[in-house]
Amino acid sequence: MNKTRILAALAAIAFASSALAYQVTGEVVAVSATGITVKAAAGKNKGESFEMTRSAATKAATEPKKGDKVTVEYEIAAKSIEVKADKKAKK
Repeated sequence: MNKTRILAALAAIAFASSALAYQVTGEVVAVSATGITVKAAAGKNKGESFEMTRSAATKAATEPKKGDKVTVEYEIAAKSIEVKADKKAKK
């Protein structure tokens, strides 16, 4: 029973600390040391450009160049949240 609780707690911590993960495959439109822009090649976002930041921690087997076909895995996480006052509550 203790094993189950520990595993459940570890799973909850892992889930809570991870951001939503996505990927886009397409052609590199622009690339720099701090960012990459990829134009989606297929799917519901076909033709849309995805601009993402990158850092020294971003993994790449080789340095991407403009025109390369790549698949980029990225995450979405909230940087800040501001709650607005309810207009009805002010009356």
